[in-house]
Amino acid sequence: MVGPTQSLVMTLMTSSRQEVGQKTGSSRHGAAFWIVAAVFTVALAFSTVPTPLYPLYQRQDGFSSFTITVIFAAYAIGVITALLLAGHVSDWTGRKRMLLAGLASEAIAGVLFLVWSELPGLILARFLTGAGIGLITATATAYLLELHSAHRPGGTRTRFEVVSAAANLGGLGTGTLIAGALAEWVRSPLHTPYEVFLVLLALGAVAVATLPETVTAPAQRPAYRPQRPRVAGNDKLAYLIAAVGVFVPFAVFGLFTSLAPSFVAGTLHHPSRFLAGLVIFLVIGMGAATQALSGLMSPRQRYLLGMVALAAGLPLLVAGMNLPSLWVFLAGGMIAGAGAGIQFKTSVSSIAQIAAPHERGEALAGIFLIGYVGLAVPALGMGLATQAVPATTAVIWFAGAILVLLAGVAVLHSRRQARLSA
Repeated sequence: MVGPTQSLVMTLMTSSRQEVGQKTGSSRHGAAFWIVAAVFTVALAFSTVPTPLYPLYQRQDGFSSFTITVIFAAYAIGVITALLLAGHVSDWTGRKRMLLAGLASEAIAGVLFLVWSELPGLILARFLTGAGIGLITATATAYLLELHSAHRPGGTRTRFEVVSAAANLGGLGTGTLIAGALAEWVRSPLHTPYEVFLVLLALGAVAVATLPETVTAPAQRPAYRPQRPRVAGNDKLAYLIAAVGVFVPFAVFGLFTSLAPSFVAGTLHHPSRFLAGLVIFLVIGMGAATQALSGLMSPRQRYLLGMVALAAGLPLLVAGMNLPSLWVFLAGGMIAGAGAGIQFKTSVSSIAQIAAPHERGEALAGIFLIGYVGLAVPALGMGLATQAVPATTAVIWFAGAILVLLAGVAVLHSRRQARLSA
């Protein structure tokens, strides 16, 4: 779903005393890498806790489907706002400080969910949740890469690629599963999930406070300016392909997470909150699983596989809605989710590779900004479209637009590969 970065110093020491210090530092950075991955996962899991609960809010307060779309869009707007204003600031203020600020924003949102469940409170809580994710996403991704490099200087980036992508999508899917299970089997379904995650967020903040920093504050702080999408490196075509490769997965996951709960509970008459959470978990979890399994593929192979899976999954998802059939809907969602996961991993890895250390945080913040625009705009457009046409028609339009976009970027990708081979 994003000031210059201070490059991480990884110069090898030559004296025996220096070598011992390097090993000690490397071990500490290795532990910090896994702690940041865990905190990243928890933060993203919290962001999807309300998803399987939306039908409960609808039943409690009489919200329309469009109102749910507005609440969902408030989250994406919060992410975009934070990315624009502060997604790149960790490049000179430090990764830890921005992570803690993001966790604090999410904790405030959690309290609001508990004490103010009316529509204004839900919109504000979702906005603050999004703001927290906007502060965390690019920061945590850059932090993971720097900790990985400090722990394994000279090694490949495979661990970083797999873990950062899995934490992102794995967290999104896990949040819906935990919230759905708690909502199904506890007495206070609109309170207990938030209470559980408030504890986890607090523990995460304590853990982050103990970690080593990877950014050295510059002697003179750069002049502040809002974030803008930054073309990392000199290959503008590669950046454009990566940008679409992030926009499309976020659009697909945004469609599914905003659509699945009401579709399963309404059209299919399955009111189980656990089932709603499980369906979303399987789709997003498939994306996380394929990211890990695609590690041995070349970037080109991963890209092509992601394109094919998306092109096959979206029509199947539409068919599942029109039949209607839970199993066809789920199969289409899982295939599309697998393709989206691979596309997301390939795109983020591409940006991390072509961006110089001094622009990495800003480049990642820019690419996540594009991704969350993909999350907000199509979902809000779907909500508006359903005011005039049936939901199935709106989904057909959405799927068609995504397929056209994929076809266009596939042509650009082929041209770039031909240029590189020439």
